[in-house]
Amino acid sequence: MTAAELQRQRPLTGWHVLAIFVGGFSIIIAVNLALAFNAVRTFPGKETESSYIASQNFDTDRAAQEALGWMVETKLTATALRLAVQDAGEAVVRPEIIAATLGRATTVADDMTPAFAWDGHAWVAPVTAGTGNWNLRIEMRAADGTLFRRRISLRVTP
Repeated sequence: MTAAELQRQRPLTGWHVLAIFVGGFSIIIAVNLALAFNAVRTFPGKETESSYIASQNFDTDRAAQEALGWMVETKLTATALRLAVQDAGEAVVRPEIIAATLGRATTVADDMTPAFAWDGHAWVAPVTAGTGNWNLRIEMRAADGTLFRRRISLRVTP
């Protein structure tokens, strides 16, 4: 049967156009609602109470951290996290770890607090990390009291 014969049998009416219109927009609205729901559900939360107040000390804090001259090396595997810090002279530094959170960038569901132990050269913690991208948000204190904060992107490969 040709298209012309089919059109003669069932003409396109206003009800057909309305059904196509409602069906198309229903799909668009459903997809938008699904995306909005997942965006809100996986939002990890705010980083700071007031970005304005945090910005007031940003340059001073950054300069103090850079003055330490620390080089931070991290390695993440499926079962362990290693954090090594060296000073500008490449000597091993053992900073005090104030806070550490290892988690995914997009959700807090997998967040964990690594239990670091000093092995003589670096901080090592047993973790359970699946493949993919991870963030280590760490705050350490130098011997002189300077706070050192970093968000380090890590990747576990299969």
